Amino acid sequence: MRKLALAAMVSASLAGCGAIPKDGPRAGAVTGGATALVADPSEKIDYVQVDLNAETVKAANKFSYDSVRRFSGLGKVAADRDVSIGYGDVVSVTVFEAESGGPFLPKDSPTRSNNYVQIPNQQVDRDGNINVPYVQGAVRVVGRTPKAVAAEITSKLKQRAIDPQVVVTVVEHRGNAISVLGDVGSATRFSMDPGGIRLSGAIARAGGPKSPGYETVVNLQRNGVAHMADFQAVVRDPGQDVPLAPGDVVYLSHVPKFYMVLGSTSPGVVGGVNNRRFTFELENMSMTEALAKAGWLDTTRANAGEVFLFRFEKPALLSSLGVDVSRFKSDLIPTVYRVDFSSAEGFYLANLYNMRNRDVIFVSESIHSDIQKVLSIVALSSYSVLNASEAANYLR
Repeated sequence: MRKLALAAMVSASLAGCGAIPKDGPRAGAVTGGATALVADPSEKIDYVQVDLNAETVKAANKFSYDSVRRFSGLGKVAADRDVSIGYGDVVSVTVFEAESGGPFLPKDSPTRSNNYVQIPNQQVDRDGNINVPYVQGAVRVVGRTPKAVAAEITSKLKQRAIDPQVVVTVVEHRGNAISVLGDVGSATRFSMDPGGIRLSGAIARAGGPKSPGYETVVNLQRNGVAHMADFQAVVRDPGQDVPLAPGDVVYLSHVPKFYMVLGSTSPGVVGGVNNRRFTFELENMSMTEALAKAGWLDTTRANAGEVFLFRFEKPALLSSLGVDVSRFKSDLIPTVYRVDFSSAEGFYLANLYNMRNRDVIFVSESIHSDIQKVLSIVALSSYSVLNASEAANYLR
């Protein structure tokens, strides 16, 4: 009778396992329900492990600095060049004559007190032309400077006017405007100044970037081609603060930088119990700062001597560290950096080692933690057996 009762208790417990809450189907249920299984367990990802030391820190940090995106292929635009006339611009033409008697200053105009004629303002048509009295045909102005257009009109009027002089002025720039959009204080569109303007000046006109500079990307569209650079490159390198050309469109976008910390770290210290994804707070954030933000190592579980950082590196960097990269065919090589926080040197190295976007830090567990788990399982099993024995004695 006692045995039957104990067996019934065990059977009921096992039957109740199906009602235990779980996050989703078990691995066997997923694999077994597949129509086709495409998996090759022999296919492995090759990676490189590098111990963090003074040489690797210096090389990795230099590569981090050099890998900042910069403009290329933009060509040179003279910052002090004259701004050319564009489609839709409003142009003013003034014609001076040396004396009366010509077509612009007739002799029968005794009331005239000056020696010039102001031709009504004109908007450049869609063909890129304007019209000037006594000049045969339209005058092509688009893509030319006011000074060049004035010289052409003067040349064509010499056969009719008396020693003519012509001044051409762009009253309103409409076709040569520069637009600054995106993650800025206030999107703006303004006319190109004759003295030119650089990228930083245009961004300043729009109120500057709204997000931190190290999380801002600049997209410069010119002649149908998009050029991209990190904002921090524009700030650091004067050569990246490029002069803008008429018609340029500048778009700033916010690209958050983040890293992840997994493994034996203290839970719930920052950003909630389950938060393992952290954003950068500085342009150059060290590995020590990254771990500190994640709550540091869990003293009851972590193996301080085996902390790893996962990222992709260029073959050139690893070659400079003496790694044979001949077996790797891709442009980026999976790389694991190991840090030993059980020594003072590890703290100094990690504090100098700069994090990159999408880095992953993993803190391994200590053997002591595994032993504690085994002991907990043994204790739990012993407790279950003891309860079963007490139940059997009770049924006697």
